[in-house]
Amino acid sequence: MNLLVITNQTWITVGIVAAIFAGSALIIGALILLVGKIFKVNVDEKVTKILENLAGANCGGCGCSGCGGFASKLAEGGANLSDCHVTSPEKKAEIAKLLGIELKDEEPTVAVVKCHGGAENCLDKFEYKGNPTCASCNSLLGGNKACSYACLGCGDCKAVCPENAIEVTGRLAQVDPDRCISCGACITACPKSIIERIPSSAPVFVACSSKCPGKEVRAVCKVGCIACGICAKSCPHGAITMKDNLPVIDYTKCTGCLTCVEKCPRHIIISRKVVAEETPATEKAE
Repeated sequence: MNLLVITNQTWITVGIVAAIFAGSALIIGALILLVGKIFKVNVDEKVTKILENLAGANCGGCGCSGCGGFASKLAEGGANLSDCHVTSPEKKAEIAKLLGIELKDEEPTVAVVKCHGGAENCLDKFEYKGNPTCASCNSLLGGNKACSYACLGCGDCKAVCPENAIEVTGRLAQVDPDRCISCGACITACPKSIIERIPSSAPVFVACSSKCPGKEVRAVCKVGCIACGICAKSCPHGAITMKDNLPVIDYTKCTGCLTCVEKCPRHIIISRKVVAEETPATEKAE
């Protein structure tokens, strides 16, 4: 008899516990549904369609954390389609239709490092032994290079490149034009702001960013531009002007005659063909 009473009491206890669990589950489920309705995020169909047409590189070159953020900004009118250099012209045309805007013709571009100093040509003002990143090095007195515009050579640009298009040799970064998709991730990562885009068809570029007078440049760098202006005077097509002690090339006038390359006493105007040929073959084969 006692055993039967104990068994009944046990089942009653089990039933109460089960009921408590079932009731708790129902309450939690109802709360989840309620919270879901309150905090429901309405997905903009336009954003979804824009995102479907973007390249999906998530490189950050547009200034956004990824393609999702860029798609939202485009839908809101807070960004320009030209800010993305990775998406194909065909896909951009589709996005332009979705946004109801006219797509402007854009010439393909490629990134170049506007410095040719490195360990061999540009002096150091101190030995840096801290965190091996350009950002950290730059935070200490503007970096260890004697030229305040010099490439620091720690490879922050290489680290963010989604196409493995950048190699750092002799503390100098160099872009492989055949691999570069002009996403702009390296431009954003460079604390010295010496990586720029130029037209893919550009025959030459100025591999120096120093705005200092020639005398100061000579004191710290063997190859830096000394603002002599010989390139501008020698250009038969008037494609070069001097600004802030640096040559500025008008690529709409440049014919690729390479007169500036031949005449530059510091050899700081670089032929794009030479850059492509100097890229290590093993890197291209990967």
